[in-house]
Amino acid sequence: MQRNPWSTLAVLAFAQFMVVLDVTIVNVALPDIQGDLSFSASGLQWVISAYTLLFGGFLLLGGRAADLLGRRRLFIAGLALFAVTSLIAGLAQNPEQLVVMRALQGLGAALMSPAAFAILTVTYHGRDRNIAMGVWGGLAGLGGTLGVIAGGLLVDSLSWRWVFLVNVPIAVALAAMIPLFVRESRVAISGPRTFDLAGALLSTAGLLAIVLGVIRAEPLGWSSPEVLALLIGGLVLLAAFVRVEARSAAPLVPLSLFRSRGLSTSILALALNGAAFLAMFFLTAIFLQQVRGLTALETGLQFLPMGIAAIASAVVASQLVTRYGTKPVQVGGAVLSVAGLLLLSQADATGSYALTILPGLVLFGVGIIAVGTPASIAAVAEVSHDQAGAASGVVNAGYQVGGALGLAVITTLATTHVEGLLAGGAGQQEALVGGFERGLLIAAVFAAANIVTALGAPRLRPTSEQMAEAAVAA
Repeated sequence: MQRNPWSTLAVLAFAQFMVVLDVTIVNVALPDIQGDLSFSASGLQWVISAYTLLFGGFLLLGGRAADLLGRRRLFIAGLALFAVTSLIAGLAQNPEQLVVMRALQGLGAALMSPAAFAILTVTYHGRDRNIAMGVWGGLAGLGGTLGVIAGGLLVDSLSWRWVFLVNVPIAVALAAMIPLFVRESRVAISGPRTFDLAGALLSTAGLLAIVLGVIRAEPLGWSSPEVLALLIGGLVLLAAFVRVEARSAAPLVPLSLFRSRGLSTSILALALNGAAFLAMFFLTAIFLQQVRGLTALETGLQFLPMGIAAIASAVVASQLVTRYGTKPVQVGGAVLSVAGLLLLSQADATGSYALTILPGLVLFGVGIIAVGTPASIAAVAEVSHDQAGAASGVVNAGYQVGGALGLAVITTLATTHVEGLLAGGAGQQEALVGGFERGLLIAAVFAAANIVTALGAPRLRPTSEQMAEAAVAA
């Protein structure tokens, strides 16, 4: 049966929209989840971190498996896992169940997302590919923006459980359409099919151990034997990962990629971007509801201008990169990100939204995209074309993993500050405002580190093909 390629794009883009939506839709539900399932203040971040860590940790393995086993097959497998775990997450009765299901959701997304992108790249060619990538990237960005609105509507009108349950009918509809509109494809190879499962397990286990060690430092202290064992164990696992990759005939992460200064600085820039963004989103969503008393929907609507600013920034940043090169745009974006976080950190329980919250959100929305766009371009500009997919996968994984690690560090330090203020006699609201301010100031330090990273990045003027590739990697 002949398939319309634009129908294929519609199915793939809608699936990616769902994956990205799930990163942000949960944020506005966090206070309700915390109250209903009795999450601790430090444990709540796992609702976000479990998803992003497994998503980032297994992205490259998902891409490799899709190429070797069949892209449509892996896409359907990832979609099925995503749907089942969404259903169980929506029915979770305790924190442990929800966190485990969020982690498996991330694994499903890691199978689905690279398979969908690979199908897109082999389905379209030339100008059609650029159009398809633009639609793909645009809908992915729109998913992040609409996630907070959709989450607010579901939480206020139904319950927090529906931010997960809503995925089930969407996934069922996609599963019915995939055989009709998506053609199977895979890479033809003559040698053994190597997946490098050891590399994926070592890297993800090492990162999980480090994140858990950071989180456990809040109640136990940084010198606790448990915390030290987790942190040292995580570093040992990551060292073993590097050793495995260096010796593997088909590594998940070809170490030769890091000879490119553009790729190396881009990974760091996007990891710092992820840390600042996830922490800001997490802290601000809780602050708006628990301190300022907003509903979930009102919270989502207050985030909306940031999403609009980010979409506008993507358009403007692309034009500026074409005219001036990647480096000055990246530096400017980092400066705006810092300014936005510093402004937002001054918000309190009663100040005007238009004066104390809106300017910071808008500046941060513009700045974070103005960092991400040139960094994504620089990541693929200096690598060979046959390694462009691996480079895009590495920087995407770096963003997700950096976000999870940064979220762990920032929220742990913010929670410690809240506990200290409460112990010193401060009221609950005063302590929460203090923790919010401390967390955003630490996020601003991460964003400021991006200024240094940008100064060390190469100044590149991208081709139209590199701009198209970067639209997907961003």
